[in-house]
Amino acid sequence: MIKLSRGIYEKIINYVRERMPEEACGLAAGTISDSGREILEIYFLENTAHSETRFSVNPAEQLSAIRDMRAKGTKPLGNFHSHPKTEPYPSAEDLRLALDADASYIIVSPSGAIKSYRIADGKAEEEQVIILRKG
Repeated sequence: MIKLSRGIYEKIINYVRERMPEEACGLAAGTISDSGREILEIYFLENTAHSETRFSVNPAEQLSAIRDMRAKGTKPLGNFHSHPKTEPYPSAEDLRLALDADASYIIVSPSGAIKSYRIADGKAEEEQVIILRKG
């Protein structure tokens, strides 16, 4: 299960819509406990592919985000990207590029749909997304 505040959810959706028609991307950081993962911070990254169907993150921005997570004591929880023209389900490319079985792979559509997956060995298992009222 992955949780995020209403405020973080709205920031992600707004970012996704602003980046249309390209895919938007970023990293999620937060905490991990017995009750699941909670996203406390989102890092928006440049999609250096500038594509409507795939993304590639800016390595310098990714490194900066990881350093900031360490400084704040949060954990990297995974990444997010948008599917501007399709539903938020992993594409064949998403499955192929998912290398960290411990990461949450969050996919967002401009309509506001948000789904998260754990992906291992090319197979995706959906994890529950809870949008908290606070924040």
